[in-house]
Amino acid sequence: MSIWKQQAALEFLNSLGENTLTGHIGIEFTEIGEDYLMAKMPVDSRTHQPFGILHGGASAVLAETLGSVASTLCLPDVQKQTAVGLEINVNHLRSVRSGFVFGKATPVRIGRSVHVWNIEITDEAGLLTAVSRLTTVIKDMG
Repeated sequence: MSIWKQQAALEFLNSLGENTLTGHIGIEFTEIGEDYLMAKMPVDSRTHQPFGILHGGASAVLAETLGSVASTLCLPDVQKQTAVGLEINVNHLRSVRSGFVFGKATPVRIGRSVHVWNIEITDEAGLLTAVSRLTTVIKDMG
């Protein structure tokens, strides 16, 4: 059974990144499952730190993007509520120099006012490169 209360096509989710940090660094949503959301991010000059490996902040951007969008898709009425990041942590486990990394967000808890997401980031070989936990708070708009 799907956890999503909003239906969104990948094309729409990817259009949200135009003229934002997400679009600038090349994050692309790739899959919406029954209870998960996936995206990929290039590991290149846009996401490198000065020593030629994936910047930890870029991994945090990927994780927060996935979790925040996933929270939004769980809201019953996006005209009346929004999800915003409250806290994020990222453990960096393995360096990546090139190619892509892939993030997968799955819910830990979807409550009325707080959502908690687990985001695992892997490299092209499927090796775990980072794990993140994101907490979003659900705010009424207006």
